[in-house]
Amino acid sequence: MGIFDKAKDALGEHGDKVDEGIEKAGDFADEKTGGEHADKIDQGQEFAKDRLSGLGGDDQNA
Repeated sequence: MGIFDKAKDALGEHGDKVDEGIEKAGDFADEKTGGEHADKIDQGQEFAKDRLSGLGGDDQNA
């Protein structure tokens, strides 16, 4: 099993934790920029969630 297979398995098993991490990272960035780039940060969060949910086979966010 290669590293990408392991990553896909981890995403499938822990997709909720990945989404939580993306949210926390976005909230942190939003806080540090004073909300100045909130729309772009939100777009980035959604993009990351969509891309990662496809890799892990997790369709809950699709």
